[in-house]
Amino acid sequence: MFTLQRIETSTQEIKKSRFLAIAGPIDDEQSAKAFLVAHSDPTANHNCWAWRIGQTYRFNDDGEPSGTAGKPILAAIDGQSLDRVAAVVTRWFGGVLLGSGGLVRAYGGTAALCLRGAEKIELVETLRATIACDFADLALIKARLAARGVTIASESFTDTGAVLAIGLPKDAADATRALVSDLSRGRAILSIEDRTPFSYYMSP
Repeated sequence: MFTLQRIETSTQEIKKSRFLAIAGPIDDEQSAKAFLVAHSDPTANHNCWAWRIGQTYRFNDDGEPSGTAGKPILAAIDGQSLDRVAAVVTRWFGGVLLGSGGLVRAYGGTAALCLRGAEKIELVETLRATIACDFADLALIKARLAARGVTIASESFTDTGAVLAIGLPKDAADATRALVSDLSRGRAILSIEDRTPFSYYMSP
């Protein structure tokens, strides 16, 4: 899955109606709502929108016929394998009716045009874990973890070593555990705190 690097825009004029798509990355439902408020134009005829965060999604036709605006915008998001993304498509009516099929193509197409040209970054599901290791192994383990895309959230010390609280890509959990064991000759212990992904790591 991917998200957007930054806010993107795209415009189209279709049978005298002007359509403006604005899409951007979001972190949660609250930020999705804030994005929609910030990028809707109260002077326009319609501000139709959709957003997705994992399995949670919402869409709205804002007065257009049911199913002709919000759902096609969501389909454009899903069609680009995007997550944690919101999109608003604003319409200024030009006096020519587009019909249901025309509206679907206009809203979905304007959103897709915006999203296709956007710079994207990969999202990777992340697990919480801890590593308990001796001082002798600490520097090497930290260096190798960084090279594997593991983030260190905190570090605390004991009499003999350190405990690292980390976030690691879900699909690399078993390989990371084996790596930590190999680097420390079995002395360091990696423990998964929760198998439920808690966030997404954005790969470079």
